[in-house]
Amino acid sequence: MERRGGDADDTVLTFTGLTAVTLTSGVSAYRAAAAGDVGSAAFVGVSYAALLLLFRSLRAYERLPPPRQLAADTDDDDDDGRRLRRRVKREVWTLCTMLTVLFAWKVAAAMPSWPVAAAVWAMAVVTAVGGFLALFCRHP
Repeated sequence: MERRGGDADDTVLTFTGLTAVTLTSGVSAYRAAAAGDVGSAAFVGVSYAALLLLFRSLRAYERLPPPRQLAADTDDDDDDGRRLRRRVKREVWTLCTMLTVLFAWKVAAAMPSWPVAAAVWAMAVVTAVGGFLALFCRHP
């Protein structure tokens, strides 16, 4: 179902969300660096950059014309549209998987025992595989 209108609301929400993520990431990186924890500061920076790239990729995917609209065009346009759609899907899956691995690594390191850490990693693997199946097998 396509939404109509609400572009101003979407812009305000997007700006507010990105501002909140930027501020909290900046504070987290500053506190980690001030405490001398370079690893945590790098983790925050890499996670923030990956999240921004993910938002950009998702926005690019949203702006692509629907597959049916692509199929109505010429064969060349159809191939280009499908190629672009597959490339953006790969970007989204790669960034989601990278973020999942980063957070699983941090959470598993904080777990009190190895079975709980193994469960965290198992959930990360299931999430990555499920995302792959949903993006590439269900909607090729």
